[in-house]
Amino acid sequence: MDTTKITKPARKVLKVKRCGAVIVAAGNASRMGGIDKVMAELMGEPMIVRTVRTFQACDVIKEIVVVTRPDLIVPISDLCRGMDKVTAVVCGGSSRQESVELGLNALSKKIELAAVQDGARPLICWQVIDRTVCAANSYGAAAPAIPVKDTIKVVTGGIVKETPDRKTLQAVQTPQVFDIDLLKGALKKAKEDGAEVTDDCSAVERLGMSVKIVEGDERNIKVTTPMDLKIAKLLLEEML
Repeated sequence: MDTTKITKPARKVLKVKRCGAVIVAAGNASRMGGIDKVMAELMGEPMIVRTVRTFQACDVIKEIVVVTRPDLIVPISDLCRGMDKVTAVVCGGSSRQESVELGLNALSKKIELAAVQDGARPLICWQVIDRTVCAANSYGAAAPAIPVKDTIKVVTGGIVKETPDRKTLQAVQTPQVFDIDLLKGALKKAKEDGAEVTDDCSAVERLGMSVKIVEGDERNIKVTTPMDLKIAKLLLEEML
């Protein structure tokens, strides 16, 4: 009897490409009732610090660029001292789309994947970052999302026109991660076409590219209103 052990060939593991993060914090917070949400305090420190720190601690992220308003360049640069992955704090543009482009251009030439994150999502966890980057590494484009709980209505002029099947709807979060050349090309094409895209996935989708959806996190909320800020503080207290 042949007792020679049969061994299966080792499964090839796809090497994760070098990923840089662009954290966008250049908005004017028009819905915050006078609160500067970028610098709003969460458990004793500015919101932007919590967002950046999570990316700093995530192994798959190799560089971080923060895009912000001109008046916050120095304060945020000071807050990021000691976070060695932060390679630049740059001034944003007149739109989120332009700010993302400026952030991408500030990443080093070594970067192959770009993770675009809202600065106002301070409860992002490293697990969501990790699985989104890994998905983008395989698919070229990925984003986290959570199922929609409410029934959504398409409304025109105050009249309901359509009720989409809730089972097919998901609320997309950030970071949204892409092959960097793909994202740069998609944003350039959107600008040339005069198209306003609501997020970076939309720009890539316009090229006919598919975006892989991964599991998001209900706590990964975007702080847009004073109520959101109160909710973020309660969630953070619970997490800590």
